[in-house]
Amino acid sequence: MANVIFAGVGGQGVILASKILLEVAKNAGYDVKEAEVHGMAQRGGSVDCHVRYSKHVYSPLIEKGTADFVVSFELLESMRKLEYLSDEGILLVNNFRQDPAPVEAGLEKYPEDLESWLSSNVRKCYILNIESILKEIGNRRIVNIVMLGALSNFLEFGLDEWKKAIETQVKEKYVEMNIAAFVKGREYRLQG
Repeated sequence: MANVIFAGVGGQGVILASKILLEVAKNAGYDVKEAEVHGMAQRGGSVDCHVRYSKHVYSPLIEKGTADFVVSFELLESMRKLEYLSDEGILLVNNFRQDPAPVEAGLEKYPEDLESWLSSNVRKCYILNIESILKEIGNRRIVNIVMLGALSNFLEFGLDEWKKAIETQVKEKYVEMNIAAFVKGREYRLQG
């Protein structure tokens, strides 16, 4: 059983990551539910997906303070979803920073030292620097799959189950690249 929130900005593949997790859990025999929240997704706005799987799931939405995992593809988005994380929950954060529209317009400032704050204030926090993986794979848009690979270390599903789900959710010409990115994320040395 798990309650997982994926958070990011438009274009980072938040929805695809949730669909792959749903597929893995469904194939393992779990009841699965998902809720998607789109902000100004196409303009770099917030996007998040709630994914729940268990023997029986009655609601797709995760209540505040009950998420087992928050997987954030962007630093500021992790702050927006912290209230959902349970006391024993795990926060996985890509240290990537994308300025939201008010920051780009000069109306607001991007918060400083988010990594330090998260490390000091979230009990189980893993901040990932996946830049070298993205360069090695040769595609900056694969953040979602690398982060999904990192998450997979905490879930009960085997590598073959993940590969099968990726194959069913990703266009055929991108499957090999996505599996390589997933494996790199799964092998990432998590330090928290």
